[in-house]
Amino acid sequence: MLTAALMFPALFALILLGIPVAFSLTIVAVGAGLMAFGDVAFNQIYGSFYSASTNFILSAVPMFILMGALLERSGIAERLFIVLNMWLKRLPSGLALATIIMGAIFAAAAGVVGAVEVMIGMMAIPAMQRARYDNSLIAGTICAGGSLGTMIPPSVIAVMYASLAQMSVGKLLAGMLLPGLLMVVLFLAYIAIHGLIYPVEPHVDDEAEPDVSLGEKLRATVVTLVPVFLLIFAVLGSILGGIASPTEAAAVGAAGALLLCVANRRFSWNVLSESLSITVRISAMILLIVAAGTMFMGVFAANGGASLIRDFIDSAGLGTTGMIVFFLLVVFVLGFVLDWTANVLICVPLFTPFIRSAGVDPVWFATLVLIVIQTGYLTPPMASSIFYLKSIAPANMTYGQMCKGVLPFIALQLLTLALIVIFPALATWLPDRLVGF
Repeated sequence: MLTAALMFPALFALILLGIPVAFSLTIVAVGAGLMAFGDVAFNQIYGSFYSASTNFILSAVPMFILMGALLERSGIAERLFIVLNMWLKRLPSGLALATIIMGAIFAAAAGVVGAVEVMIGMMAIPAMQRARYDNSLIAGTICAGGSLGTMIPPSVIAVMYASLAQMSVGKLLAGMLLPGLLMVVLFLAYIAIHGLIYPVEPHVDDEAEPDVSLGEKLRATVVTLVPVFLLIFAVLGSILGGIASPTEAAAVGAAGALLLCVANRRFSWNVLSESLSITVRISAMILLIVAAGTMFMGVFAANGGASLIRDFIDSAGLGTTGMIVFFLLVVFVLGFVLDWTANVLICVPLFTPFIRSAGVDPVWFATLVLIVIQTGYLTPPMASSIFYLKSIAPANMTYGQMCKGVLPFIALQLLTLALIVIFPALATWLPDRLVGF
């Protein structure tokens, strides 16, 4: 057990030294395996690597990434932002409301967190700054909208989680649906109330801008929204209805995104090449971390890691509730050091046996974990969302303003978490009634 106990400190030390997560996991796994089992360890390591690389569910990941990459270049995002602005610009904080709604729609259409945030940020920041929005509100809104890719199905994180926990992808996506929508409603309510308390003075250009007729608004809305909602329905509906596997549904989504690209006259061989290149890079990064994480957890378990955790839980007298709180705290703290891929890879195989043996609903617990991961994604000082935003933000938007802006949305995520703890049916009611009809 000593080797198992030393594996995590060694892993964090390598990561803090700047070694990529996948390589850090591999180095520790190989080193711990050789120390404990000698050359025989390579059989264990190879078996873990092979099982990860041949996992059928994970083959959906590249297709979801390709769908998001194509949608980013299809022109749909710009049109959607314009249409939402048509309807909402006269409301308090209307641009911020439009940004959150667009984040939710593209989270459902793409399922990739970083891509959604960068995409909406590049459009929303100039528009909101021209409208004299506070930089903190701009930063918080964009980070919160981009983070919805974690909780709005279909989600790449959810696909990975279900694969590692050996649970139904459809049930997990169904379980996430109501909590994800609840979170969006809370975000919108906060922004609306903030706009009423601290109204934004209308810009001179906005006052001079003529109103678009109702007919033009409706026509633009139908042309822009219908294709996106059809794509979301084709992907998510086929999974929840038991019509298609996640991999098949993801392939349909990628094909639909390609058709939208062609329909909007944005398709070119250069666009296709760039989308495929991004897909290969991100997929290779994720799947390499998956393989390395599987190796790491295999060696950890073989060295008595599960017994080590069980002994700790028993000696601490945590009980089921204390165990769940402890696991969620571990996920949150690891979010400061690891990206979501490595966090899921380490925690899910580690916690799942204990959760099942305690009789905890796996969909409910998975929903809590995903909310905690999303909260860690926003929480300074190591917030991935802030780093994404910093890469595209203008010089007059400071890191301090970004941190201040995300705090209310972190509180709303924690409120969502508390509501699901108090009312578990928010996560457990829909899966039994929707998946497979």
